[in-house]
Amino acid sequence: MDLELYQKSETLSLRQKLIAPFCRLFFPDDPIKIVRAQGQYMFDEMERRYLDCITNVAHVGHCHPDVVKAGSLQMATLNTNSRFLHDHIVQYAKKLSETLPEKLSNFYFVNSGSEANDLALQLAQRYTQHEDIVVLESAYHGHLNSLIDISPYKFKKLRPQKDWVHVVPIPDTYRGLYREDHPDPSSAYASEVKTVIDEIEKKNRKVAAFFAESLPSVAGQIIPPAGYFQKVAEHIRNAGGLFVADEIQVGFGRVGKHFWAFQLQGEDFVPDIVTMGKPIGNGHPLACVATTKEIAGAFAATGVEYFNTFGGSPVSCAIGLAVLEVIEKEGLRGNATRVGTYMMNLFNEQKSKHPIIGDVRGVGLFIGVELVKDRQQRTPAKEEAEYVVARLKKEFIVISSDGPDGNVLKIKPPMCFNMEDAQFIVEKVDSVFTVQHSLRARSRFDPVLGYSLCGVSTSDDMGFFQHPKYLQVCMLNGVDAKVV
Repeated sequence: MDLELYQKSETLSLRQKLIAPFCRLFFPDDPIKIVRAQGQYMFDEMERRYLDCITNVAHVGHCHPDVVKAGSLQMATLNTNSRFLHDHIVQYAKKLSETLPEKLSNFYFVNSGSEANDLALQLAQRYTQHEDIVVLESAYHGHLNSLIDISPYKFKKLRPQKDWVHVVPIPDTYRGLYREDHPDPSSAYASEVKTVIDEIEKKNRKVAAFFAESLPSVAGQIIPPAGYFQKVAEHIRNAGGLFVADEIQVGFGRVGKHFWAFQLQGEDFVPDIVTMGKPIGNGHPLACVATTKEIAGAFAATGVEYFNTFGGSPVSCAIGLAVLEVIEKEGLRGNATRVGTYMMNLFNEQKSKHPIIGDVRGVGLFIGVELVKDRQQRTPAKEEAEYVVARLKKEFIVISSDGPDGNVLKIKPPMCFNMEDAQFIVEKVDSVFTVQHSLRARSRFDPVLGYSLCGVSTSDDMGFFQHPKYLQVCMLNGVDAKVV
């Protein structure tokens, strides 16, 4: 089967003409045209294979045959809306409930993480009869208008903060307000939430909910200190609010040891609402809100029916069931623990070798590598992170950088990622840093080479990597210039 309708240049030209301009591509200066994918690999129009370290949506692997089969069989049998009685929606809800704390027993099925978080916001405000929302610094909860309002990652670039939205420091123990040397960072960060609640109440306002990604992703792959959620939940609930755990990026076993990332905080912590998306359907548009019977009942008491045309359709639920079955059958949680631990160990070895690596953090297959210009000052190395992303693309590794300063390498691949994949990416990162460090050292004595060549821009790198001095440094360091 021909997988291309157009040549790459024509596809790009048509996209630039027809698709709205701020719907950005990965690697916009030289985008990759992907025509097929399998497992943790994607293939371009020339059948070149890329290792995918970005797509947490393809949770159990791109085009997993069990998921494809489940969807196609159900599509050939029946696909209609959830107002008709059908087995799949109740079977799927039953299976999901078995992964969650007992009190989270009522489900709403929707189409996207943004829809899920918007519904969670409605549920919280309806149940509490309060309006105000507390969120983390640099949080992102979706692109709907309501969610931009509670996403500092978005609204700081677009519009003033709403008076009912309150931002608290992110519990980042590497770069945040309270760091790894603090005796009790979880209590210290939770006290910041209590301070904000007190300020809200002084204004005669009331808190509806605290929203948090269980592991903040766009904020830089942050791992909140253990006990933080329990302490925050106590403050929020004492003020009459709810705790909403956003699992859209990190749920469904990505953390390995638990099915849900909020469970990393301990068995004594249970959110009031959990939202799910991205990995839930392995690329199929499916999302979910799980909550308590009491909260769902308050929403129903309005007398206004909640209906979602496509959420919970027979096809969506068949695919969702297949994803759960693959996670269990293939032991993907155990794989996430083994491969993730191995990869973090390899990166920590590189940290002892390369001063640019300031921090390695993560759990399971949710890993962040923070780059710094100076370990003492922890100065963000944004340009260097962008450079690494560009260099890895040339080695057929697709990775991204994020965080408030754009200096964190994000690794959140499909859950079938293996040991060889982990070793491959770390070896390539090591090669990039080895040559970059050598060039920087030599540039102090060689004005022709110059510092700019050590952190060369992606637009100039073809010329740079043919530079005779670059080739000389590669030779001196025993590095193959063709693979750096």
